[in-house]
Amino acid sequence: MENNSLYQKSSIRRLPELAKLTPETFKAFAEFDKLALSDGIIPKKTKELIAIAAAHVTGCPYCIDAHVTNAKRLEISKEEIAEAIMVATALKAGSAIAHSLNALQAYDGENNEDLYQKSNLARFKELNQLSPEAFRAFNKFDLEALKPGLLSKKDKELIAVAIAHITGCAYCIEIHVKNAKKLEVSREELAEAIFVATALKAGSALAHSVNALNAYDL
Repeated sequence: MENNSLYQKSSIRRLPELAKLTPETFKAFAEFDKLALSDGIIPKKTKELIAIAAAHVTGCPYCIDAHVTNAKRLEISKEEIAEAIMVATALKAGSAIAHSLNALQAYDGENNEDLYQKSNLARFKELNQLSPEAFRAFNKFDLEALKPGLLSKKDKELIAVAIAHITGCAYCIEIHVKNAKKLEVSREELAEAIFVATALKAGSALAHSVNALNAYDL
């Protein structure tokens, strides 16, 4: 019977083939990835939680499997993982709702050369008026996801900043970097969180190379 599965754990074992095909590039990425996820100003535990959150936004099943396994080795609980995933969910959804500000600008014919302006954030009030129940429901979820729990408010904001860089939402970056600064998150901590996000976004593309190899060999 033909195997119809596009994602199998065993497929990831083909990554060394990519290392043979592009040795220097693969080595350079592996070194970057290791450094980005290693202990730094941000501890490894928090970095793995950022990585798990990021993997849920990139949608990479290989990354989810690898980083949840890593988290379990670090004795991170299911509940902590769930909180990180909920922050990622809030940020991914938040990116979509934030871009509605651009939709309002475009609809009103005000989409000038500067597509992203801080002043656009004031138009959230209009969205609340246009779809009040949905807007309030999202806002309640967002506040719940970002409030401190098993994970501190600081760790959640670091996750939020990282995810905002994966979604590429300028409004989310603006809001959550300012929130992080209020919590006395340093520039160095911000940079480390951003590099974890960078490693996971790139890592998702690299991990999917095993699917490319599978497809090529058919």
